[in-house]
Amino acid sequence: MTVNTLSLSDSLRDYFLNMALREPDILRQLRESTMTHRVAKMSLAPEQGALLIFLLRLIGAQRYIEVGTFLGYSSTAAAIAMGEQGQVIACDVCEEFTVEAQAWWKRAGIDHRTQLHLGRAVDTLERLLAEGAEGSFDCMLIDADKPNYPNYYEYALKLVRPRGLIILDNMFLNGRVAEPQSSHPRSVAILHEFNRQLRDDRRVEHCILPAGDGMTLLFKR
Repeated sequence: MTVNTLSLSDSLRDYFLNMALREPDILRQLRESTMTHRVAKMSLAPEQGALLIFLLRLIGAQRYIEVGTFLGYSSTAAAIAMGEQGQVIACDVCEEFTVEAQAWWKRAGIDHRTQLHLGRAVDTLERLLAEGAEGSFDCMLIDADKPNYPNYYEYALKLVRPRGLIILDNMFLNGRVAEPQSSHPRSVAILHEFNRQLRDDRRVEHCILPAGDGMTLLFKR
């Protein structure tokens, strides 16, 4: 037994991934392709993708929305997890990245149930609420511009059903949130305070995991 999370050596991480992943071939291909991209760090880690699939299947999710799509790893994982009846809404501002995501959706055979909203996520989320989507999603993943995380979270609380999931990625910002410095980008101070706010927010059950760059799981009460 140990009271601290074990640090992973390279060999232990390789073993962990070999034991932990049941990654579908299309997801593996997408991930390996993404690793060659100039900003590959924007993607979920494979163990985070496995956790996303596990959680969506655990709650029987059928409607999933994400803010931040990049090349499509998380949206593809979500669509695979939910099966043919599942619906994915993907929000992103970058046409360059999402053109690639759409190509992967087609290769994975999920393009007919994956809908891209290109533009400012706040505008998309506001429009969904105006169209009556409040409480209609089982899960929302937030993995986009960090200064807007608190805003996206408040939208998530409206769009996700009671007993649904809200997931936030990059909550550690490469460890900088532990000791914010004046020289750090503004996003570090924002997430440092936001992490505290989430810990104390009684509207949700809260868990933060040292997976990837820090992953927060919230269960809406």
